[in-house]
Amino acid sequence: MRYTPISADEFAVLDGLDDWRFVLRGLHATFRLGSFTAAASFAADVAQLADLADHHPEIDLRYPGVVHVVSTTHVLNRTSTHDVDLARLVSGLAKQVGAISDPRAAQAVEIAIDTVDADRIRPFWAAVLGYRDVDGVLVDPRRIGPPMWFQRTDTPRSERGRFHIDVSVAHDEAPARLEAALAAGGRLVTDRFARSWWVLADADGNEACICTWQDR
Repeated sequence: MRYTPISADEFAVLDGLDDWRFVLRGLHATFRLGSFTAAASFAADVAQLADLADHHPEIDLRYPGVVHVVSTTHVLNRTSTHDVDLARLVSGLAKQVGAISDPRAAQAVEIAIDTVDADRIRPFWAAVLGYRDVDGVLVDPRRIGPPMWFQRTDTPRSERGRFHIDVSVAHDEAPARLEAALAAGGRLVTDRFARSWWVLADADGNEACICTWQDR
C-alpha cells in the first residue's frame, strides 16, 4: 500500500477536521457520550470503520463515557493522508450518534533523560520498564505507557536535573496549560523555544516541557 505523509502544517489548513488535533506523530480526537455503554458502542463502530478502511487507530475507552482516538500510520511512524481520511469518517460517525467533541483534550506524554552516554543507560531502562528499543527510543510493546527518549549532553548536568517530562498538547491548549502550571507554583525556566516548547519547573526544580507541533 502506498502512503502519502502529511505534516502538521499541512494538516492545520485542512477543512472539516475541527474534532482533531495534531500531537506528536498522530491525529488525536476525544469524544464524550451519554453513558459508558454508548461510548463502548461508539468505540466498536470506530473499530468497524477502521477494518473497512484497513487503517487502524488506537482507541481508548474510559468511564463515564469518553472515547479517545489516535490515528497514526504505523509503517511510517508518522501521519499520512490515510489518517486524514479515517479522521473524517470517525467525525462523521460521531456526528451521527451525537457525540460531543473535546479536541483540546489531546495530549501525549514522553519521558526524557539527559545523558552523556545513552547507550550505557538505555538497556537498564528498557529492562526495568519492559520496553523495546526502536531507533534509540524506548517504546511500550503494549502501546500503553509513555515512550522514553534520551537527550545527549556533552558534560554531565549538575545545575539542573537530568530527568524531565514532555507533555505534548493541542496547540490551542498550550497557553492555558502554561498559565495553569505557573499559577500552581511552577516557574518558567525558558520560553526560548516557544511555540515548539516551554520549559517549566516545580518548586524543587523538577522540569517539564509543554510542547506543541508549532514552529518545529
